[in-house]
Amino acid sequence: MGKLRLIKTCFIAALLAAVNFSIAQIPDHIYTQNIASVKLFRASDIYSYPIISLNSPDALELHFDDLDADYKNYYYTFQLCDADWTPVTLSAFDYISGFRSNRITTYRYSSLSLVRYTHYQAVLPDRNCKPTRSGNYMLKIFLNNDTSKLVFTKRMLVVDNKATVAAQILQPFNSSVYMSHQKVHTSVTTQPTVNISTPQDIKLVILQNNVWPTANYILRPNIYRGNYFEYTDEAQTSFPAGKEWRYINLLSFRLLSDRMLRIDNKPAHTDIYVKPDADRAQQVYFYYRDLNGSFTIENSDGYNPYWQGDYAYVHFSYFPPGNRPYEGRDVHLFGELTQFYIDDSSRMEFNTERGAYEKTVLLKQGFYNYSYVTVSDKNKDTDKPIFDNTEGNYWGTENSYMVLVYYRSFGSRADELIGYARLNSAFQRQ
Repeated sequence: MGKLRLIKTCFIAALLAAVNFSIAQIPDHIYTQNIASVKLFRASDIYSYPIISLNSPDALELHFDDLDADYKNYYYTFQLCDADWTPVTLSAFDYISGFRSNRITTYRYSSLSLVRYTHYQAVLPDRNCKPTRSGNYMLKIFLNNDTSKLVFTKRMLVVDNKATVAAQILQPFNSSVYMSHQKVHTSVTTQPTVNISTPQDIKLVILQNNVWPTANYILRPNIYRGNYFEYTDEAQTSFPAGKEWRYINLLSFRLLSDRMLRIDNKPAHTDIYVKPDADRAQQVYFYYRDLNGSFTIENSDGYNPYWQGDYAYVHFSYFPPGNRPYEGRDVHLFGELTQFYIDDSSRMEFNTERGAYEKTVLLKQGFYNYSYVTVSDKNKDTDKPIFDNTEGNYWGTENSYMVLVYYRSFGSRADELIGYARLNSAFQRQ
């Protein structure tokens, strides 16, 4: 009887551990309220996406703030994932060389700011903890070398270049999306060392503006000849073009920028009110330079933006047509400032007295892009965010695209990232 009880206890513990493991596998997600301003990019290039080549000296910079303003022992590790960001079943020793985790030792307390915080940074991968396989990786930051105390996750890519990718942005032929979408025509040629047995050995993922929630996953090519693959299906390779991202300049908390309505300086913090935004779906498109949804940490009031930048509560408001809420749809503040994530932390509340959607976000000094998107209020876990109701779509909009090529050989238990290409639609503007 005691042996049976022990077996049941072990089974329940294993089940709970599996549930906790699955819950803690959301890429680009912050799990604790004291963490802010998470940035991961290629070393010395604040505008880049975190992608490195396998077995190369490429490095990434990680920056984040702890608003508790004390010192903590933060560690990082890597979790290998498949193309759809499902964690693989391999042991960490199969894709990490050296220690499974590494401590973040570089930190500095904030100065010249009302809001106190501790800034942490790291250059990775470290020689004592680095990936040994290509693919999708979740960078996982946790506390006190305890993997159950997950703090946040960030996506990063490791590529082993074994394929040549040629891509071109075209206007779709379909008349219903001719003026609102962009098509990414792609061809892939793999090296002879890549053993292709069926067309399904190759997967294609296309991202618009590095946004994974709206990515297109393509499992079969339209043309397949040996080691050559071509993807031309407009239903799979087309994206709503949107419009240039809205922006707010927060480099200074002393001077009003062009999108600020007012600045309220209080003893303990600062409130900044952004000029009210309106529906752009029916407005004429015009071009201006943007960051395609991302943000940068910058500061014109101090010297170093990472530990001398201040924080402010930034108030956004969006007025829908007729000052009435959208029926059956929620409005979300969308961009890297909300991790491109659709949940309660990005959902805007409708103020019936003002007839506007409102959202307040704590942001560090910098330059921010954002948009408003809508999702179904019933199927928001599966519904892709769209710009149709709030921003509109114009095919000539400047967007950046990234094409990723994944390969899984027969019997393999993980997807390899064997090629990628980046391209921009700016030359298509009319």
